[in-house]
Amino acid sequence: MDLDIPPSLKIPAAELSWRFSRSSGPGGQHVNTTDTRAEVMWNVEESLALTDEQRQLLLQRLGRRLVSGVITVTASEERSQLRNRELALAKLAGLIETALVPESVRRPSKPTRGSARRHRAAKEQRSATKQQRRRPAAD
Repeated sequence: MDLDIPPSLKIPAAELSWRFSRSSGPGGQHVNTTDTRAEVMWNVEESLALTDEQRQLLLQRLGRRLVSGVITVTASEERSQLRNRELALAKLAGLIETALVPESVRRPSKPTRGSARRHRAAKEQRSATKQQRRRPAAD
C-alpha cells in the first residue's frame, strides 16, 4: 500500500518497514495474545521517492525525530492491527506533509496611524516627567 502525500509525493510500499508488537490499552485478554501495535519506519536518507530539495528539507525539519536517517511512527490506539496500521500511515503522512510546507515569509508592516500617535504621546509624557525632575533655573 503506497503512501500518497499531496501534492506530489508518493512513497512506495517497498520503502516502508513494519514492525508489530503487543499493545497496551483496551482489549482485555485479547491484548495479551495479538500483536496490534504497529510501527512504520521510513528511511528518509535513502528514499528514491524524494527530490534532493525535499530530502534536505525533511532532514532539517525532522532532525530530532530521525535516528540514523529513519523516521519511526507508532500507533496503538485501536484494538485492530489493521486500524493501527492505517493510523500509523496517517501520522507519517501528516508529519511529512507539515515538514514539506514551505516557510511563509514575514513582511514587516508599517505601524498604524493610531499606534504611531500613541507612541508619540508616550514619548512626550516621558519627556515631560523628566523635565519636571530638573532643578529650577536660578534667575
